[in-house]
Amino acid sequence: MTKRSVALAITDPRRPGLLLLVQRPSDDEDLPDAWGLPAATLGPAESWEGAARRAGRDKLGVDLDLGPVVEHGHIDRRDYRLEMRLLPATIASGTPSVPQQHAGVTQYQAARWAPAAELQHAAERGSLCARLCLAWDARTRA
Repeated sequence: MTKRSVALAITDPRRPGLLLLVQRPSDDEDLPDAWGLPAATLGPAESWEGAARRAGRDKLGVDLDLGPVVEHGHIDRRDYRLEMRLLPATIASGTPSVPQQHAGVTQYQAARWAPAAELQHAAERGSLCARLCLAWDARTRA
């Protein structure tokens, strides 16, 4: 089985060099308590952009302006293959707040602005969004 997900590299011009990182819940199946990027699994017939906008609204309480895909990849999990695309984004309206009150989606337990390098630990634990973001960050800094 394959799951398709989109991850968001959210930046803020007032915070140069920082990304919005979120902490996954303690009961997360794959990466409990890991810091990573906001992400969403695509629903049936949902577009990558649609899932990204839904993640902004339902998980952070914001509307997003999205850029084009900057990285993509996959990883094999215990019961499925995860395919992911990384999109850069900025906040068009709202202030990020977690957790939100939307049932049926993973809610984060904390959020903070931090440099991409802080995703290294999650990448080592198997976080695909962290790996994609670090690859993109390294490429843009080269």
